[in-house]
Amino acid sequence: MKDHSGSDLARKNAAVKACELVEDGMAVGLGTGSTTAYAIRELGRRVDEGLDIVGVPTSYASEALAIECNIPLSTLAECPELDIDIDGADQVDSSLNVIKGGGAAHTKEKIVSCSSKMFAVVIDGNKLKDVLNRGVPIEVLPYARRLVEKKIAGLGGKCTVRTGSGKDGPTISDNGNFIMDCDFGVINKPAALAEALAQIPGLVEHGIFTNADFVYVGYEDRVERLERKK
Repeated sequence: MKDHSGSDLARKNAAVKACELVEDGMAVGLGTGSTTAYAIRELGRRVDEGLDIVGVPTSYASEALAIECNIPLSTLAECPELDIDIDGADQVDSSLNVIKGGGAAHTKEKIVSCSSKMFAVVIDGNKLKDVLNRGVPIEVLPYARRLVEKKIAGLGGKCTVRTGSGKDGPTISDNGNFIMDCDFGVINKPAALAEALAQIPGLVEHGIFTNADFVYVGYEDRVERLERKK
């Protein structure tokens, strides 16, 4: 039997289910990525039906999609505390630690998630693992690249500058910085690694998130809601 846990339908199911948390009057963080795009479209559909919300996007891409979907937009300067943030992930472990940054937007995504009363992550079933074991994206000031590489090596990791698909040169974030991907193998202690990465000068932000309240895991025939243990 073919596994469809990574299908478009699975991603859509997770995103639509998470949108049920959104109510009238809320300020909503709008994440970035293919799964979150389904959430933005669902919120746009509900806005057309009368839902009264404002969205705070985490990237130019999510901003453009929200505008296309007629979602009124705001900023963290106007709405410093959001009611909920809905975003995708590259991988989630059994303790609901998250790796993000495949779309190079993790700096703004982390700021928005930490500005929200509730952080809901939406993924398909293929992204749920027992432990984190994929590369950790980081955003780095170009001036600090060599220093960051040295510090990462001291933590047992190896990092490479991400290059854009079909173009020469490094991938540049919306903030004008390099995106690098760091391989640490299996990450048994995500919170400790997150703290160590946060201490590196010139490393703007890393892609380990330890603040998810809920994770909605989508499959073609159902959605599982996981809640962080307090």
